[in-house]
Amino acid sequence: MNTVWKLLVPPAAAACLLIAGGAAQAAQCVVKAGQGTNTTEEGAKSQAYEAVLQATDWGMWSVWMAQGQKYGSAPGYKVSHLKSRCKAGGLGSECIVQAKLCK
Repeated sequence: MNTVWKLLVPPAAAACLLIAGGAAQAAQCVVKAGQGTNTTEEGAKSQAYEAVLQATDWGMWSVWMAQGQKYGSAPGYKVSHLKSRCKAGGLGSECIVQAKLCK
């Protein structure tokens, strides 16, 4: 019986570590919100989304800036649950954008 334990415990422990590591890696998601103001609603949404990206990862934000600043994209991240709320105010429009970003 002692030999069986010596043979089974190390592989079982290794499997548990792999599973735990995979769960930690899968859980690299953040939900962020940003606020922006501009003369147009589209500009305010873009500014608010830029704030979301800056709050998430400055390196990714700089790549996003260099690649054309597409609303809803985030290089190296999966963007989901993207929503915005805009109203008149500030320079013309104020928007709050929220998104979930997963690495």
